[in-house]
Amino acid sequence: MAERPTGSGGREGQQLADGADTDRDRAEQLRLATLREYRILDTGPEEAFDRVTKMVADLYDAPIALVSLVDDCRQWFKSAYGLDASETPRDISFCQYVLAQHEPVIITDVLGDPRFRDNPLVTGEPFIRFYAGVPLRAYNGAILGTLCVIDRKERGTLAERELARLEDFAAIIMAEADLRRIVAQRDEARQTLERALDFSGIATWRYDARTGAIQWSGAVAELWGADFHTALADIGGFFERLHPDDRDAVRAVLDESVANGSHYATEYRIQHPERGVRWIAVRADWDVNTTDAILTGISIDITEQKSRQENANLLMRELHHRMRNLFATVSAIISLTRHAATDVDDYVERITGRLDALNRAQNVLLGANFMTGSMHALLREVEAAFPRIRWSGPDLLLPENALVAMALVFNELATNAVKHGALSGAAGDVDVRWTQDPEGIDPRLFRLTWIETGNDGPIGPPEKTSFGTLLMERSVRNNLGGTIERRWEPTGLVLEITLPARWRDA
Repeated sequence: MAERPTGSGGREGQQLADGADTDRDRAEQLRLATLREYRILDTGPEEAFDRVTKMVADLYDAPIALVSLVDDCRQWFKSAYGLDASETPRDISFCQYVLAQHEPVIITDVLGDPRFRDNPLVTGEPFIRFYAGVPLRAYNGAILGTLCVIDRKERGTLAERELARLEDFAAIIMAEADLRRIVAQRDEARQTLERALDFSGIATWRYDARTGAIQWSGAVAELWGADFHTALADIGGFFERLHPDDRDAVRAVLDESVANGSHYATEYRIQHPERGVRWIAVRADWDVNTTDAILTGISIDITEQKSRQENANLLMRELHHRMRNLFATVSAIISLTRHAATDVDDYVERITGRLDALNRAQNVLLGANFMTGSMHALLREVEAAFPRIRWSGPDLLLPENALVAMALVFNELATNAVKHGALSGAAGDVDVRWTQDPEGIDPRLFRLTWIETGNDGPIGPPEKTSFGTLLMERSVRNNLGGTIERRWEPTGLVLEITLPARWRDA
């Protein structure tokens, strides 16, 4: 077998050593983190710990007994019986050896041990000659420090029973420390929950059905008012804050819950002293962990949800109304167009054009708030369908019925211009202009002019009045309450519409 190079063994040993150091560092970091989790360092004296060190000193007939917690650079005494010092450096402590060995350490001949003979705690106060320390083990196994017995004179080792008893006292100390840790974590969790409730806008409460008292926490001031401590201390104050119209209904729900022990869930309005009428939703149940009649629940402000729901209901009613109007309009157009059409192709063409006009109006309404539409937006739709139409005028907001009527008017005018008017020739175009009188003028009017120009040949009036013309006149006179006048110039139609000025600026 070939001989292994001497260097490789050294490198391997170094790697193992480095790995061990890393493990020790990680274990020490975990130990220090666990120690801080107990929140016990640098706290004041406590009788529960001092009682144990006094009992240990008496039981072992020793002048000194310590509860020592080892930090990164010191050992600090939570309880020190027979010693005035509150801490000593870690590098001269005896307790560090308990941490290193993970087991009890007993030193009966301090002066004969080279680790301790020159220690300042041996050569000076408290002149240690005997030391017995047992680990203080945390819930996760980490050793936080020691319970130790110290004597200024040499003495024999502890018997097995004596050592076991000392470990029992260490377990008592850790039980007390764990109780502190759990209480601190509980308090911290409660504070975190209360902060979360504050930020979430949720109030929690406990109602005593026997006394009528109510206890509140969370975002109570936001939901109920800053005076909730006094105003809502009992059930009477709670009902005073409810909206008068909701009190009887809420009382009935609460009475049923109290009588039957059932869930309590309802929604109601309150009169918030700073924010006015608000909607509140509550959910609650009875506390099964106690024999007391305690109803525990939460309150949430649902005003915004209610507002959105009301808006959605209003929108649905408006859409339903619009759909009925639209179907009625479509039905009338289909019926009347059927009588005016000369054949099937003419019928399809006329129907398609008029439905396109309705679609333009719906596009404008959908692009706004469903109930009003912009005059400019409508003319942009018309211009997209008939590119040679030019327009100018103030932007106005038209209600749905007026927008549909104007869409039909523009469609009939543009369709006729394509078939018989200025748009039938390559050079023709249409100019649409409108104005609206300023406020204060009586009568205040809206005026629109349709002017066809540029046609090569003369254009005259049609031989008979078409359904489109009747539809246009009906829209202006019946739906908009205005008048319509037309005349034919050689280059095309000139039309003037006059309406009461009821529309506001966009």
